[in-house]
Amino acid sequence: MNNYDPKIHHRHSIRLQGYDYSREGLYFVTICVQNRLNIFGEITNGEMKLNEKGKVVEKTWLDLPNHNPNIILDIFCIMPNHFHGIIEITGSVGAGSKPAQNSPNHSLSEILRQFKTFSSRRINQLSGKQGSVWQRNYYEHIIRNDISYNNIYWYIMNNPEKWEEDKLFEK
Repeated sequence: MNNYDPKIHHRHSIRLQGYDYSREGLYFVTICVQNRLNIFGEITNGEMKLNEKGKVVEKTWLDLPNHNPNIILDIFCIMPNHFHGIIEITGSVGAGSKPAQNSPNHSLSEILRQFKTFSSRRINQLSGKQGSVWQRNYYEHIIRNDISYNNIYWYIMNNPEKWEEDKLFEK
């Protein structure tokens, strides 16, 4: 097994330097499956049909506010080999949520770590495998205005219909 060597691997952060990702705001995230394998279902006639693993991802995503009362989940889409979603980090707990005593506001990376860890664990229980289902990193974009939000919203909404044009499309 090769160890990380910064002289060879040149791993750079894609995060906005100096930005506080526990700050209130809307974030668009994309997370890819390890090796971009199509494991969450298939797209038929422009509609995503989740398999059992895809349903685990959906359930894990929808459960995140139970562990992070300061978030609101917006539109999301599970694709055969990746996931898109919009998550809002708020300054207060979501409607109807009861925070744990002294509940901290987690950063975006901590929330996504939870999502990836919990979904991987549950999928591995189904398949009898070990290790992360997801690639090491994720893509994020800070949504700063309504135009950006609307463009991303419609991108996510139409993603299954445009699957064969998607840069993450793998047969």
